[in-house]
Amino acid sequence: MTQTTMTGSTVTQLMAELAALEDPKIREVNVRHGDDHGVNLGALRAVAKRLKVQPDLSRELWETGDTAARLLAILICRPKLFERDELDVMLRQARAPRVHDWLVNYVVKKNPHVEELRLAWFADPDPVVASAGWALTTERVAKKPEGLDLPGLLDIIEAQMKDAPDRLQWAMNHCLAQIGIEHPGLRARAIDIGERLEVLKDYPTPPNCTSPFAPIWIAELVKRRAE
Repeated sequence: MTQTTMTGSTVTQLMAELAALEDPKIREVNVRHGDDHGVNLGALRAVAKRLKVQPDLSRELWETGDTAARLLAILICRPKLFERDELDVMLRQARAPRVHDWLVNYVVKKNPHVEELRLAWFADPDPVVASAGWALTTERVAKKPEGLDLPGLLDIIEAQMKDAPDRLQWAMNHCLAQIGIEHPGLRARAIDIGERLEVLKDYPTPPNCTSPFAPIWIAELVKRRAE
């Protein structure tokens, strides 16, 4: 039986609330990006704000397997409470791109096991899991590069990024750009790799947004920091 929370909400009630928030137009847009839900994220955050932090309810919502419920679960969890193996299982279950992204950025990055998980996921044979390892590596490139083999990362990117599956390719490309932005001594090589591989060179970029093509991305961010 589902337990009642402090707010009086049960998982069953919350699932009904999320279903009522479904918008077919939002779902149509999300499905094109691999996310199978139609809940406005502002509305989802409003529900989370009302519920506040509730770790037990968060776990129950996650276990439903529903994408909107899992996003809500991430917003009301307490990241530091998760054990390493629990997060490993959750990451492997998180196939929807936004769930995967939020889990890595909102939970794993704030968890004491983050470095263990980065190392475990980095070379995982599942490209979606590996993309999480690369995302965590990119975070270290930017904030705590000590101990990282940055030239070695560029070697891997140079050899593997061109033919990597989409989500892994995107994560590797972000790491490439971050190395070029943050580390002047490696900037020329990072730009050269980007120019030769041409990954995301033709990616459609809205006006006033920076292209994800690494050479342009690096040049734009370096320019902004110099201004």
